[in-house]
Amino acid sequence: MAQPNIKIAVQKFGNFLSSMVMPNIGAFIAWGLITALFIPSGFWPNESLAKMVDPMITYLLPLLIGYTGGKLIHDQRGAVVGAIATMGVIVGSDIPMFLGAMIVGPIAGYAIKLFDRAIEGKVKAGFEMLVNNFSAGIIGGVLAILAFAGIGPAVDVFTGWLVSGVEWLVETNLLPLTSILIEPAKILFLNNAINHGVLTPIGTEQIKQTGQSILLLLEANPGPGIGVLLAYIFFGKGNAKQSAPGAALIHFFGGIHEIYFPYILMRPLLFIAVILGGMSGVFTLVLLGGGLFAPASPGSILAITAVTPHHASAYIANFAAVLVAGAVSFIASAFILKTGKQSDENIEAAAQKMQEMKGKKSSVASAFTATEGKLPENVSKIVFACDAGMGSSAMGASLLRKKVKAAGLNDVNVTNTAISNIPADAQVVITQEELTPRAKNKIPEAYHVSVDNFLSSPEYDNLISKLKGTAEEELIDIAEDAEAEAMGESPAEERKESPAAEAQENNDLLLEKYVFLNQKFNHKDEAIRFAGRALVDGGYVRENYIEAMIERDEMTSTYMGNDVAIPHGTEAAKQEVIKSGFTVIQVPEGVDFNGEKVRLIFGIAGKDGTHLEILSSIAVTCSEMENIEKMVQAKTAKELMDILNG
Repeated sequence: MAQPNIKIAVQKFGNFLSSMVMPNIGAFIAWGLITALFIPSGFWPNESLAKMVDPMITYLLPLLIGYTGGKLIHDQRGAVVGAIATMGVIVGSDIPMFLGAMIVGPIAGYAIKLFDRAIEGKVKAGFEMLVNNFSAGIIGGVLAILAFAGIGPAVDVFTGWLVSGVEWLVETNLLPLTSILIEPAKILFLNNAINHGVLTPIGTEQIKQTGQSILLLLEANPGPGIGVLLAYIFFGKGNAKQSAPGAALIHFFGGIHEIYFPYILMRPLLFIAVILGGMSGVFTLVLLGGGLFAPASPGSILAITAVTPHHASAYIANFAAVLVAGAVSFIASAFILKTGKQSDENIEAAAQKMQEMKGKKSSVASAFTATEGKLPENVSKIVFACDAGMGSSAMGASLLRKKVKAAGLNDVNVTNTAISNIPADAQVVITQEELTPRAKNKIPEAYHVSVDNFLSSPEYDNLISKLKGTAEEELIDIAEDAEAEAMGESPAEERKESPAAEAQENNDLLLEKYVFLNQKFNHKDEAIRFAGRALVDGGYVRENYIEAMIERDEMTSTYMGNDVAIPHGTEAAKQEVIKSGFTVIQVPEGVDFNGEKVRLIFGIAGKDGTHLEILSSIAVTCSEMENIEKMVQAKTAKELMDILNG
């Protein structure tokens, strides 16, 4: 088990490095354009405008990376302290401090995060701003001094070793051998650690000296991938052959290299094809003197064209490298596909394997594997499942139940539950993507649907279409009187007049005094704790429930889609619930939930299912963005409640 854990750790490290660099690629491109255009050897030499080149690479780019690294750890306060600390490595070195910024930015964010946790709830009212400002200044200043004295010089030495190593590879004509590592690393999702941690920083230093860098094309070259996909178009079989043309367009012009990874995983021998293609492309670059003046992100032919130095020899070298890499990869891939004995390529299974290797959600894999299993002919039981069965699954079930009724599928029963309690007779199981593996382990024979947005997932309509297709003749008669029949046995959320009416019948589940307007939070944990404290103050839960809410969100994000989050406790924390209750928190400026902006937070405590009907009503209301906007703009708690009631 140790080896897979190490691989996952490296993947996460690479993803983290990428998260610091990718948001700032625009700044790298701006610097690259100014460099290419206005330096003495540029396209339009301009001494005045060229003065921007050194300050941008020395200060702007490292500060943006350090700022972003701190923000990833502790939002805005982490970002500010990260930028302060980054100044230490910048001033303490004579080279662009990208690596130093990648180190001190996250460290600074973590330091201020630890401080904020230590003083949480201990600062007297009225002194919050004073403590926040001085703590950020003092911690940032101390870290800047430490970075100046220690990290900067250390990174100087390390970068010198790397530059010398790359120069040696170039001088000895061994640079093409890097493809032996880079091409397999891309499929194993280790490329971010190599590309953004090593190649981009060193390449940027080379650009400063020579105006371009070959290193920025070692990983970004789309040639090896397009060769594989073209081979599938001509010599592939089954659904892999049918899907390859679309994947080729996305890869070559969109720059999403991840799209071709499943095709290689179906035929592992194709690793040889991309390695040979990559080596051929790098050899061509070395031979003709190719390179880029800024990172090509994403790695599409369009992005490469945009950041190729503006002279004919550079265009010829770079395009030739792409063509040669593609041709070699195509020939090798075609040979492997033609000589192989595999009768069909299962792209869905390969995509799922790719996602498991990546260790996290993949938008490309989900395009191939949105559903798994075989849909039964006569579906009568659909189960939404989440960790605790009290929040997201209840909202999703209520929305699908409404769609099922509208489609006239009156024999289909839609319920929700915790994953640990999925009934054995469930035919269709719907879960968040992160929870699908657990659900499949619980009931592998069911038809599983993965969604990433419980409030507005297209998978709902896809499932309805499939359900109608399996019973089309029977539904012709049923659909005509579905609405009349459903009135007698309507879902719970439609039997009640409004959330407010339901609240009165269920011990005041949702009260105006627990509706909080115009709140601001620096981090999602702060928002979740605020919601948990309101539930404690309302007598709905015990103190331990707050930490269980944090734990639940760390397990799987409680973001629901449509700018809505519903933080609640884990299944184990149900014993901490005294009675069902809700709190509503309006955050007009939004708070980040794992990359998603949340403007409405519904804190939930559920006991014995008494909260489910009002939660269903909330789900129906929040499924329309028009209602979300109205609630975000509400000026009073009563106004927001009225929108929910409507």
